[in-house]
Amino acid sequence: MFSIFKKEISTFFNSLIAYIVIGVFLLVTSLMLWMYPNSNVLDYGYAEMTTFFDFCPYIFLFLIPAVTMRMFSEEFRTGTLELLFTKPITLWGIIFGKYFASLCIILLALIPTIIYYISIYALGNPKGNIDSAAIVGSYFGLLLLSAAYAAIGIFTSAISKNQVVAFILAAIVCYFFYDGIGQLSNLFTGSIQYYLNYLGLDFHYASLGKGMLDSRNFVFLISFSALFLVFTQMVLNKIRK
Repeated sequence: MFSIFKKEISTFFNSLIAYIVIGVFLLVTSLMLWMYPNSNVLDYGYAEMTTFFDFCPYIFLFLIPAVTMRMFSEEFRTGTLELLFTKPITLWGIIFGKYFASLCIILLALIPTIIYYISIYALGNPKGNIDSAAIVGSYFGLLLLSAAYAAIGIFTSAISKNQVVAFILAAIVCYFFYDGIGQLSNLFTGSIQYYLNYLGLDFHYASLGKGMLDSRNFVFLISFSALFLVFTQMVLNKIRK
């Protein structure tokens, strides 16, 4: 599993797309946070990162599928998946190697954004006048949301031999579970609306963003990721047979 993990990390960063994807992410989030009219920190007048955390899930709809689209699709294209099946490693080892490599890449893209927090912390009046608990909760939520997106991306990569198709499918499915279910719930009222909302990723991400580190949100997001990894294992198991 660790060999697959290292191979995926190395392959990703040996390609130009890695630097383009991470560079575009940092550029867009910087513009949103510091320069976008009427919502940037300097115009808004409050020491917070709400704009960043509001936009990130939508940016990740494209960034994460771009990271995961080649994980299995590339193996199909080059014909190396069958060779991988002959190695002394379980299907779960293959899946986890690729999955954790995706998460590591996403984490490396997020780490530089800590400078946003440091900058806003220093700009606060008085200095440090920022809700750090909400920031920490939002980062936890963003990491768990990224894990859910990555699990979806790994799954769509396993069901498609074409990277572009895998990318589009991942983006659509991620959007449906993040925002689509919430939009669908607006057609209902009462308990039906609540439970539909609860099934959406946005519900749990928003809860964590309020600084409420509720174990139910953690359990839901982790279980959601695990479910799509199980789907991936079922697809690969069928292909191997």
